[in-house]
Amino acid sequence: MNNGFYKDLDTNFEIAYELSEKDFSHNELIVMLKNGNIPQRQIAALKLDTLLNLEDAKILFSNLTGCDGKIREAVALKINQLLKNKTCLFDFFNFPEIFADATIDINGNICRLCIESATYLKDFKNFSNLYTEKIIKFSLEALQELDNFIFKDKKYVINKQLFKLYWCLEAIKYFYSYIEDKKLNEILTKASLQNEYTIREKVAEILNISKKFPDLYNNLQKDENYYVKFALLNH
Repeated sequence: MNNGFYKDLDTNFEIAYELSEKDFSHNELIVMLKNGNIPQRQIAALKLDTLLNLEDAKILFSNLTGCDGKIREAVALKINQLLKNKTCLFDFFNFPEIFADATIDINGNICRLCIESATYLKDFKNFSNLYTEKIIKFSLEALQELDNFIFKDKKYVINKQLFKLYWCLEAIKYFYSYIEDKKLNEILTKASLQNEYTIREKVAEILNISKKFPDLYNNLQKDENYYVKFALLNH
């Protein structure tokens, strides 16, 4: 089984290398993104330099979730580049839910790229409302799961929810203005009680930037962790 795995890895690498050396038309890249294998979709995403219409955007975004990690990361990088360069901006308004799903990908690089990409669309209220609505849902789900855990639960199960909550808070750091104060206070208060200091650190960053909830801010000033207190002062 291991030999087969490494053989597939070598084969995919060779295919990806060969494809990277070739030139393709825009239509050929879109077809590869839609119907290709792992290396074909990966290289197609990296080589794509524009989107000509909404159908192109749909095909690109269909590869941001639910497929191999190498494809997802290449697509996340390409979306980020297109938005950063303000290429085909109008085609991205239609995918707030996919942006949100990718925000809690198991690959932290994808999470970070998708959050940064979403910030380029922050001023578009319909997008931001829908994106934030799903981030709130994910945050509350993670907090609920963490509340329900017992000592016997496996560490990786707990870490999965902490990872999910961490990236939701990172997104909230940029989109907090789209969250009603009562709901935001609920999320930040519950998150501030987590044992994992990186979660409390994210809460501190949000409080510092937003200037909201002074009582919660004051509580975190008493936190024993240096990074949490530092985050209250330097963002």
